Amino acid sequence: MILITGGLGYIGSHVALSLLAQRQEIVIIDNLANASLEILERLEYISRMYIPFAKIDIRNTPALNKIFEQYSIDTVVHTASFKSLEESNLKPLEYYNDNVSCIMSLLRSMQRTGVRSLVQLSSLTVYGQSSLELNEELKFNYAYPNPYIKSQQMIEEIIRDTFKTDNEWRIAMLRLGNVAGAFEHGILGEVITPLPKNIIPLTMQVASMQREAIELQRFAKTADQTVERSFVHVLDVCDSVLASIQWLHQQTNVCEAFDIANEVSSIQSLLDTISTVTQSNIKTIEPSYATVTLDQIGSNSHKAESLLNWKAQRPIQKMIEDEWNYYRNTIK
Repeated sequence: MILITGGLGYIGSHVALSLLAQRQEIVIIDNLANASLEILERLEYISRMYIPFAKIDIRNTPALNKIFEQYSIDTVVHTASFKSLEESNLKPLEYYNDNVSCIMSLLRSMQRTGVRSLVQLSSLTVYGQSSLELNEELKFNYAYPNPYIKSQQMIEEIIRDTFKTDNEWRIAMLRLGNVAGAFEHGILGEVITPLPKNIIPLTMQVASMQREAIELQRFAKTADQTVERSFVHVLDVCDSVLASIQWLHQQTNVCEAFDIANEVSSIQSLLDTISTVTQSNIKTIEPSYATVTLDQIGSNSHKAESLLNWKAQRPIQKMIEDEWNYYRNTIK
């Protein structure tokens, strides 16, 4: 049985449905801070299966221990975390408390109950440096001044230090590009809040005339002066999680990181694609204040292709089409 933390969130719910489609048994935990029970109902309706669920905060180690004691869990997929770079600058304590405390509590429970297989979802921003040639051999820039990035770096250090203490651990850390998209036919997708934190949900609101414009900085050292990012379809992420689980089951003692990325696009180019797909003008305005950010984030994901036999299959155009299809269904 596979435990999915944050399993009712955007990525977690898609991972849950993908695993169910592969006839895997799952149990979901979520504190519902960024999710709702409607997603659980949706997952059960689509899969036509009862899905064990517990509303708990992962930082509550005794409550987490009970989950491990109640179910025959052999693998954990950890998706629960706060993920906004910009918000982390405003709420550093929340990001350190949530992200770092969660992994410590989770590892303690796993250690106590003998569960040693973990897939940790992280981000390409963990490197703390601007490059389109990021790879797993690069060392982290620990000096980059962002609480979210620092929290992800801490998490990987904690995982590696824990790994050294026990020769039964099997761990895969997946460093994701910017994730978007939805299941085909609009059966499941990203629940977009009134005040989204990410670029694609914001553009969905503009395209549907729920928002007038988005803020866009134009001072990056790139061809069109907007930042360049690797984007990856959420279903490609799900495929990478499944590939990681299968790979870990063949290992005896391993702790490896994998970049999970696909096409690189500047934000301006992304907006052009969104305009084409949605047949609407995505109006942009200059932000009221400048935010320091990494100009370029991209990876070729060669290691994931070599070891996990994983390669992204869905282009940015498909990612936007699926996201838009789901969003239109939800606002009717």
